[in-house]
Amino acid sequence: MADSEPWLTIIGIGEDGWDGLIAPARAAIQAADSVMGAPRHLSLLPRQGRAERIVWPVPFADGVPMLLERRGERVVMLASGDPFWFGAGSVVTRHLEPGEWVAYPAPSTLSLAAARLGWPVETIRSVGLHARPVETLRPHLAPGRRVLALMRDGASVTGLAAWLVEQGFGDSTLTVLEALGGPRERVRRAVASALDWTDIVHPVAVAIEPAGEGCVLPRASGLEDNWFDHDGQITKRPVRALALSALAPRPGELLWDIGTGSGSVAIEWLLSDPTTRAVGFERDPARLARAAANAARLGVERLELVEGDAVTSLADRPHPDAVFVGGGLSPQLVDALRTLPHCRLVAHGVTLETEALLAQCHSRFGGELLRIELARARPLGTKRGWKASYPIVQWRVAW
Repeated sequence: MADSEPWLTIIGIGEDGWDGLIAPARAAIQAADSVMGAPRHLSLLPRQGRAERIVWPVPFADGVPMLLERRGERVVMLASGDPFWFGAGSVVTRHLEPGEWVAYPAPSTLSLAAARLGWPVETIRSVGLHARPVETLRPHLAPGRRVLALMRDGASVTGLAAWLVEQGFGDSTLTVLEALGGPRERVRRAVASALDWTDIVHPVAVAIEPAGEGCVLPRASGLEDNWFDHDGQITKRPVRALALSALAPRPGELLWDIGTGSGSVAIEWLLSDPTTRAVGFERDPARLARAAANAARLGVERLELVEGDAVTSLADRPHPDAVFVGGGLSPQLVDALRTLPHCRLVAHGVTLETEALLAQCHSRFGGELLRIELARARPLGTKRGWKASYPIVQWRVAW
């Protein structure tokens, strides 16, 4: 094999097996020294050729070193459908240099499902539940949405139906799509509350049309406080909306939420875009566990949580694009955050001591200082009156 040739060929294979492969993919398999894939993928190939057949192990990550050991040989890796749509392609190629590999995708489950359903692909929200918790769907449950979920097996499909009932979306229509593109293909529909099939086969996906009386997760900043389990340590809805507006999340950005409490600010940051990231720092282990549960329930399990003192916990971590300090700002923390390059900071203070510190920081480092005073209408005898909350001072700065 010439040094300039890719040594790895990644081939997407559908349920139609060898017959569905394009000519370059067939040629790569016939010329390969070894072919790696799951047993189901290997069984779709005819018993011919000289290539050694190697079963990809479980868990998937264990197979990557096995693959890399064959660098320099002619190796074919088999994957389902399009290897770069919720597939194994990106997991493998992150370990390779450009020019080491070439890929030949097959039609993805998304495109096959859209063709069966008559749904425009651009209107479908796709979710990989074969490797993620079912709660990942939570932000997408709204009447009128079209969601396609890749599932692990038949049991996960019935589990999805039961979870939708629990969330108040038992009226959702589920289209179960099994073994698309091959001789075993089957497409069936049922309402979530009535789906009890025990003969669902792998590979399987479910098209979801949400319906029911369940609560729809709003997309604007400032969710109602009852979306979060908390012990009172929460940035309340109006103040949280102002904090998130000041933080101004952008796609791909990383937030540090220092003193995360219930995790509400970090969670809403993550809900703003699927590419955002967040780390929550919290000393109290009970609050840390509560924040983790809130994140999982609202479908943003990617929230990273760190227990410990903020100043000592910040070391050796990827630099954030934005930092939120909901309380407990100290001169030491300010000094630590000042070392971060190209960062936006939003800090809140309620006590006189923290308010004084924020005023000093504003004088020294600039930015914007905002005093937030809120009052709610409450019963006052037989009438109503305003009950004021503690004023909050917000310092917003970028450096």
